[in-house]
Amino acid sequence: MAGSRFPSVNRSGARDVSEGMYRRLFTALLAVAALAACGPPGSRLVTAEGVERNLYAGPGPGPPVANLRPGLAAFGHALFTAAAEPGVNTVLSPLGIAHAYGMARAGADPATGAELDEVFGFPSEGPHAAFNTLSRVIATTDEAPPPPDRDAPRDAQETGASPPVVRLASGLFVQDGLDVGAEFLHTLAAEYGTGAHQVDFSSDGAEAINAWAEEQTAGRIKKVFDRPDPRTRLVIANALYLKADWAVPFTAPPEEAAAFTRADGRVVRTDLMRVEAELPYASGPGWQAVELAYAGSELAMWVVLPDEGGSVGDRLAPEALAELGGRLETTRVGVALPRWDFSTSLDLKEPLERLGLRNTGYSGIADDLFLDRAAHTANITVDEWGTEAAAVTGLAFPAAAPPPAEAVFRADRPFAFAIVHRPTLVPLFLGQVTDPSATG
Repeated sequence: MAGSRFPSVNRSGARDVSEGMYRRLFTALLAVAALAACGPPGSRLVTAEGVERNLYAGPGPGPPVANLRPGLAAFGHALFTAAAEPGVNTVLSPLGIAHAYGMARAGADPATGAELDEVFGFPSEGPHAAFNTLSRVIATTDEAPPPPDRDAPRDAQETGASPPVVRLASGLFVQDGLDVGAEFLHTLAAEYGTGAHQVDFSSDGAEAINAWAEEQTAGRIKKVFDRPDPRTRLVIANALYLKADWAVPFTAPPEEAAAFTRADGRVVRTDLMRVEAELPYASGPGWQAVELAYAGSELAMWVVLPDEGGSVGDRLAPEALAELGGRLETTRVGVALPRWDFSTSLDLKEPLERLGLRNTGYSGIADDLFLDRAAHTANITVDEWGTEAAAVTGLAFPAAAPPPAEAVFRADRPFAFAIVHRPTLVPLFLGQVTDPSATG
């Protein structure tokens, strides 16, 4: 396999690259390897001069994103069904997980690639260009977000909303000295906008990955791996961060200690945020839903409330979300919704194997590597003012007086939520709230 051994670095940071090394580095595609003065502690970020991230023309999502969307929606629901435990608060990011596996797809063996395409619904042509386009449509920044002051009080009379922050980051962590496939590296540079962080997995590799994740998620996620297998030679990582204020915040006095009936019939007490406003609202046989838009953004949260005894997960199926979107009509709605704040950690290998992802060959990344571990951590905080959420995926390879409300939306029993990019219906986050009094 044609590969690229990364240049060594002396203590002054100077490059030590021979002419022959240039020929091996990204074959003839890249001429120079440069060291960028950035990256997490314990790593050196190697980027490629002369290879710029591809930009695709057009004012909005083009055909590549349209081809990616159905697979992402179907995968998100399938994984949620496989991974969510009944009666347990759950949040996961279909986009973040698929984005990480999309990077891995660039170096997959044919059999592994076919399974990835089947499980994730990757389009047969241009999956990496589609992810590139989608990330530019959804993300608001190419920089790691600064940690917000989460302890700063919010004035009940405050009306101005902060600009939304959406960050979708790609990371590649490579054992120093590993020969990595030139085509794989070029795809990651051109379509995912990332170089390679050189680390030593026998010492501080895990610390470097965790520091990167913490930086990319504004401190919300501090750990991807406790300590990877010392045989680990490469890790692919994705981070997704969202902080957005509601277009219509919950400024009415909350209903304190309201009853919330869990799926098992147990009643817990929780405060319910309240607002009455003109909002997109929908209902159908056995369910009702409300759209809570984020200020200055094309993102929105759809909160879906099944009738008592109804399935929460079924309302996150692609056809159910499509039906919801088609039924939304602006209505005067009185909304009562609990706050929630929790996290989910998943070992992705077992549920993805059940969905059909069993091959682990990625010889296009490097010889003698296989996918050994896939970890996903996500968390979400929802309050009167908006939403802050983050997700990290790591793939380890060893080797005035309103009129009366016309509808009432009272979430006092388990409900589903989906944070979606409205023009494409791509789900950034899916989840269920079964007990808002539980945290952690």
